[in-house]
Amino acid sequence: MSLFTPLSVGALDLSNRLIMAPLTRMRSGVNGVPGPLVVEHYRQRASLGLIVTEGAYPSYAGQGFQRQPGLVTPEQIDGWRAVADAVHHDGGRIVAQVMHAGRVTHEATNGGHEVVAPSAIAIDGETRTYDGKKPYPVPRALDTDELPGIIDEFVLASRNAVEADLDGVELHSANGYLLHEFLAPSSNQRTDQYGGSPENRARFVIEVAAAVAAEIGADRVGIRISPEHNVQGALELDAEETRATYAALMDGLAPLGLAYLSILHKEPAGALVQELRARFGGPVLLNNGFGVITTREEALAILDDGLADGVVVGRPAIANPDLARRWQENLPLNDPDSKTFYTDGASGYTDYPYVAN
Repeated sequence: MSLFTPLSVGALDLSNRLIMAPLTRMRSGVNGVPGPLVVEHYRQRASLGLIVTEGAYPSYAGQGFQRQPGLVTPEQIDGWRAVADAVHHDGGRIVAQVMHAGRVTHEATNGGHEVVAPSAIAIDGETRTYDGKKPYPVPRALDTDELPGIIDEFVLASRNAVEADLDGVELHSANGYLLHEFLAPSSNQRTDQYGGSPENRARFVIEVAAAVAAEIGADRVGIRISPEHNVQGALELDAEETRATYAALMDGLAPLGLAYLSILHKEPAGALVQELRARFGGPVLLNNGFGVITTREEALAILDDGLADGVVVGRPAIANPDLARRWQENLPLNDPDSKTFYTDGASGYTDYPYVAN
């Protein structure tokens, strides 16, 4: 197994095992419609084995960022179809990451919609909104009888992604957003069947995954997790409780036959990651970078050591649209410009050069 050999994940046949991480880029305007600039950005990176798009919101309340794309309106679906067509034309594969921000948003970002979460606990910090920086609000705790409606939002957004000719979806259950908020004891203090025990905290994520898989086919559904990442107030500080929670999650997901599991964790060879991989039983993609940038040598080692089936990278894919070729031929890399990560326009988005032929 090598980084540059083919890989099948569910219904998708990938030309290599190098995966583009979902990367918030904020280029889709106030209406959340991916335009020509977004089309070009993803088209340029079609030589990667799989592109996972930036998180797209499944409902207006679920929008977390300025100029974030959605999977709600006909115009948004048409925008994603143009993206999918361009990537497919150049031989690539692309799935939409479906992301409900949960409490990681503000009414000044999501169009005035109420901010909701598993429990009425605010994040300690500020968020950037269309009206400037504001403290995170205290969210309203979702009632038990509201949860089927949230599941329906994920299902509809996933159906919209397939309607847009994207190859599938990745459910965002990482980095402190809504699904992860149900998993983390710091953000989930519910007393119903969705809180308390590890099995209860895993329940909602399993139900979302099962419903989406039933709608579009399990072989077109991936899921992303980030145990022990401890960002945006989703704290998992008790190692045994974390292991029990994610073990329960894997035991619930494994029978579904999902296309893949994507794990963000700084210790790919660690006992937790490898236990979750074994419990999941399907293709596992590993992302060991967040605070640090994954290097070519690290990516090669993950595959050479048999720690995963594919490697997920972020910043190298931002700065190098032809990253697969550069890493395969061990060519020099462009450096990512962090000042342009979350801005608007082409700079730092579609203007990184390809390597000279």
